[in-house]
Amino acid sequence: MLAPETDLRDQSAERFLRLVQAKRRGTLKVYLGLAAGVGKTYRMLQEAHDLHTHGVDVLLGYVETHGRPGTVAELKEVPLLPRKHIFYKGRALEEMDVAGIIQRRPQVVIVDELAHSNVPGSRHEKRWQDVEYLVAQGISVITAVNVQHLESLHDQVLKITGTDVTERIPDQLLKTADEVVNVDLTVGELRARLEEGKIYDPAKVPTALANFFQAENLLQLRRLAVREVAQLLGRQVETEAGGAPAVLSARRNDDRLLACINSNDAAAKEIIRKASRLADRFSAAAWYVLYVQTGTESADRIGLATQRHLLNNLQLATQLGAQILRVKDDDIVGAIRRVAAEKEATLLVCGITRDKGLWGQLSRRGVTFDLLRAVARDSADLDVYLITY
Repeated sequence: MLAPETDLRDQSAERFLRLVQAKRRGTLKVYLGLAAGVGKTYRMLQEAHDLHTHGVDVLLGYVETHGRPGTVAELKEVPLLPRKHIFYKGRALEEMDVAGIIQRRPQVVIVDELAHSNVPGSRHEKRWQDVEYLVAQGISVITAVNVQHLESLHDQVLKITGTDVTERIPDQLLKTADEVVNVDLTVGELRARLEEGKIYDPAKVPTALANFFQAENLLQLRRLAVREVAQLLGRQVETEAGGAPAVLSARRNDDRLLACINSNDAAAKEIIRKASRLADRFSAAAWYVLYVQTGTESADRIGLATQRHLLNNLQLATQLGAQILRVKDDDIVGAIRRVAAEKEATLLVCGITRDKGLWGQLSRRGVTFDLLRAVARDSADLDVYLITY
């Protein structure tokens, strides 16, 4: 008789197999964790064995065991694709062999470390782009990532942990996934695993416990992971049910968000990321990022670095699902009002510096003051959300 845990895993494997068989395009499943060491890779390898047992052609495309004995022990029976060697700056580095996977054409491939940046010279810059490519080629992918790698959460994670996570994935990838599974551990269990040397080399444990793996940090990251999966599941239920869930039926589903940025790099990033989260929370019909270029920000009056940062931020907005709007106008408030009316925006998202203070900026004339006064005068249907940076 099967143990309850084994039975549940068999059901999971069978459910994923049905998804694979129902689609010509590959199926994407993501294991999401709060931090390293919660067991994402182990869970993927367990599922690979379960699928293999069910007669599915499974390939381990890239697995990072970090030398953990329990994970290493799972590298059996299921075929493992050799890594590709790429020479970069005189060194031979290992990467996932995307071409080898395409040639082999398994039904399902296991791809670890989704947020990884590939070695220059690889087919794609990022591994998440490799995964998108494999799915588009009709190969189903099971992959894993930690919540701190989500692009829209970058600023929140930085404030929580003090760590600037440089390897990030666009939120849209999770939104298009067929399944997202939260791999959860309590904070106490995760710290205990760390102290027992099950996550990092023992020499690194004291530093990890005192920094990223502080109990409060992990608690907040756990909340982010749970919330993210709950929101994704809510959207999936809404889509499959053909309408909004009953608890959300009173909420508008035609919200349109307009986020306003300028060439201030840090401020623009924070506004874009938070606007993306707001758009998700409100199930917005559409959201836009507006850049009003004044005469003082023309191409011949701002530096190349500023122009590059601006283009990167507009690209970031696109990755997060926004539509980009660029207008030239010295009347910033007038341009924002005009675009908001044209796009029938219901929520205006703007930034305000925390250095000068909210009331200090609102007590004297300026763009923020004039915009708020104009919105209050012109429209009862447009709300304003101020983001401090």
